[in-house]
Amino acid sequence: MARTFAGPLLTSAALAVAAALVLAAAPVRADEGMWTLDNLPLKPLEERYDFRPTPGWIEHVQKASINFGGGSGAFVSPDGLALTNHHVALGQLAKMSSPEHDYVRDGFYAHTRAAEIPCPDLELKVLMSYEDVTAQVLGAVDMQASNKDQHAQRRSATARIEKEESARSGLKGEVVELYDGGEYWLYRYKTYKDVRLVCAPEEQAAFFGGDLDNFCYPRHDLDFAFFRVYEDGKPVRPQHWFRWSTAGARDGDLIFVSGNPGTTRRQRILAQFYYERGSDLPLRIRLTEQRLAAYRAYEGRGAEQARQARDRIRGLENNLKRQRGFLEVLSDPEVMETKRIDEAALRQRVARSEQAARLAVGTWERMEDAQREKTRRGAPYIIRDFSRVSRLIDIADGVVRMTAETAKPNDQRFKEYRDSNLDSQRFRLFSRAPIYSEMEEMIIGAVLQQCLDELGPDDAFVKTALGGRAPRDVARDLAAGTKLADPEVRKALVRGGVEAVAASTDPLVVWARTLDPLYRELRAWYEDNVQSVETRDGGLIARARFVLDGKGLSPDATGSLRLSYGRVAGYPQLTTLVPPFTTFAGLWDRSDGFDGKPPFDLPPRLAARRRDVAPATPLNFVCTADIIGGNSGSPVLDRAGDLVGLVFDGNVQAFAWDYYYSDAQARCVAVDARAIVEALRRFYGMGALADEVGGKGTARR
Repeated sequence: MARTFAGPLLTSAALAVAAALVLAAAPVRADEGMWTLDNLPLKPLEERYDFRPTPGWIEHVQKASINFGGGSGAFVSPDGLALTNHHVALGQLAKMSSPEHDYVRDGFYAHTRAAEIPCPDLELKVLMSYEDVTAQVLGAVDMQASNKDQHAQRRSATARIEKEESARSGLKGEVVELYDGGEYWLYRYKTYKDVRLVCAPEEQAAFFGGDLDNFCYPRHDLDFAFFRVYEDGKPVRPQHWFRWSTAGARDGDLIFVSGNPGTTRRQRILAQFYYERGSDLPLRIRLTEQRLAAYRAYEGRGAEQARQARDRIRGLENNLKRQRGFLEVLSDPEVMETKRIDEAALRQRVARSEQAARLAVGTWERMEDAQREKTRRGAPYIIRDFSRVSRLIDIADGVVRMTAETAKPNDQRFKEYRDSNLDSQRFRLFSRAPIYSEMEEMIIGAVLQQCLDELGPDDAFVKTALGGRAPRDVARDLAAGTKLADPEVRKALVRGGVEAVAASTDPLVVWARTLDPLYRELRAWYEDNVQSVETRDGGLIARARFVLDGKGLSPDATGSLRLSYGRVAGYPQLTTLVPPFTTFAGLWDRSDGFDGKPPFDLPPRLAARRRDVAPATPLNFVCTADIIGGNSGSPVLDRAGDLVGLVFDGNVQAFAWDYYYSDAQARCVAVDARAIVEALRRFYGMGALADEVGGKGTARR
């Protein structure tokens, strides 16, 4: 999910209870698993829930699901209507807004197709097919070669497979690494770049309770947004789309979640957890706190600055809770002891199997060496990473790197600039979304100050980036002097290639060009000395697990399509029970209980029409489906494959799902499908849209 789990965290006692559940052997526990569609847990599903999905059911779920690029979504009508979360849509809403039309604050409601407005740079992907290419990738790697050479061989093999597939099928080919390099699969995607906003509620309705309620439950949020996908100027006619359930889900029902969970770390080794706890997370927390403070100061300059910074602040608040939460989980001695026992048991089992032991010779030791290497040089790698911090820096780096990389053979390029990815890169690089020079100057100055404070004035990167000047002065000159806010300037530089970039006198291009060799050197260090080791030896450990247990565990999440399952269920907490559903009555009560004061104030549309909605209408609900960041916007489906809800969060206890699964209290949180239809009809005057998703005048499939 775009908003993953944090907030007030588990107590040590609660974590200890939950952690004890992971002490079992390798086979699946409870409803655990973010499963690839080629390896669904058919037997546990049948035994536990008396359900066995057919190949047709699986294909339908696959092709109706949408990757929103960091989030998830789904087709929900035969006319290309797509559903996701408001907070997944937030970045696009912010880019489409202006001082005159604040779609984040006020919402957006297109009552006709002509009123739907194009998104500036939203690309959607639908997985059409997949194929195991493990033999092709691993067969190209000489396991006796150096880490650097093995990395180059893997890169070359995956680049060739992706390019050949894209040329053959016209689809976007992506080689997905699973089980830390234990398997490689070619995923073929249909991509869409003409995506138009149809409807999004006010942020206060979508994020009711604000940061205080974030990651908590009970929740009372209308966290949804609708887009329509177009092709050749007309709405696409998807073969597969999810029918909207009018009955909804009930307590105890079997449900499924189809989406794109970002990253889990359940199968990492103990040394990786120690590095994350001791070095990585404390640094990231410090950097995030400082950047958030800079944005809050900028927000305080005025109403327009507050509008510009709103989505950035939301993202940073979210990340900070996640990072603090991860650190608390890994700081719990019961959790780490459980991880230690698990790893010791696995190593003993591997040692007793000749075949597994032969695969895993020296793997743990080399992985531990890689963590020491990260400890030695990992801080600069994190501090100097400005990606997704400043749009201007992202653009300048994109221009410099794209022109340099596309001059190379495809198999020697950075992954993001391979032929199979270039259309997507250009689409984002040439976006016409607005750039706010004052805000860019502020954040560039803030991150340069962090580099100076963390790395010191004698660091080579700091010397090159600042040239002996103050961070704020460098930032002012870069933001004020560059012409890169104009997409036509970017296009001209990219068309001109390496020569045009080398000749450019634009101060931001010159700055990015000067820093590029330092970036490449640090990236090469990471890929050759850390990533290559973790991929090679992590893959060997995974293949040793396969020898012992087969594929009885789902792979860690990688941002690729997964299917989870579980049941609608409340849970015990302290001395009481938390109900599975909240209602509109609960929303009114929570607002009234705080006298309607922010962040518990009702948007005017809801306040004025609260009597128009049956108070017992379900609003949000919880289930045991295994989810994590990236699942935001995932459809929640019933046995028939009909949509009963929309994932938007996890409760506090689910935060630990990054590291282990437990269904004792942890829950996935979803908007109820019935609440969305009610909101469309009663609050937003979108009856035609409610009819479209509700099935009036449309066929089932």
